[in-house]
Amino acid sequence: MSTLACRLYLVSPERIDHPAIFANDLRAALDGGDVAAFLLRLTDADDSTIARVADTLRPVCQQRDVAFVLAGRPDLALKLDADGVQVDVADYAAARRIVGPERQVGVVAPSSRHLAMEAAEAGADYVAFDSGDLELIEWWSGLFEIPCVATGAVTVDNAKPLIVAGADFLAVSHGVWDHKDGPEAAVRAFNALFTTES
Repeated sequence: MSTLACRLYLVSPERIDHPAIFANDLRAALDGGDVAAFLLRLTDADDSTIARVADTLRPVCQQRDVAFVLAGRPDLALKLDADGVQVDVADYAAARRIVGPERQVGVVAPSSRHLAMEAAEAGADYVAFDSGDLELIEWWSGLFEIPCVATGAVTVDNAKPLIVAGADFLAVSHGVWDHKDGPEAAVRAFNALFTTES
């Protein structure tokens, strides 16, 4: 019998100029296997651009039961009917007030154990740590039920230690979109790593 020790959390490129074209890459990735969530994280984009991209990609995710999460903007997550929002750990309380109890709120806590614990106790749905800090990921996964996301320059080649350390999710961007064999092959390769014989 096989079980998934870890799951994939896709992260968008920082810029998406042609949402309809990127939607094809997203569909291909989702065709590759299990994906838990997709984070739309655009850099230096105005609200109308974020809305345009979100309205194109959200249906692709939600039709496949993949959570559609918006980075940094709880106000837009609510307005655009995202499934959740990811914010810096210090912004958790404000984000929760804005999006309410039904949507997911994940927090990024690169190095602060104390703030991560406070956010988890307050109701954060997950905590994201830098993938370079294996000790922190291992410590968290050994003590807390709140899922841990390893985020950073994660690829198929460097993912195994993160899975062994106990990460519940791997947040992957370039490791999927820039994979030499395409996003579908990348997701398939990640899922092969996640599947462990028990």
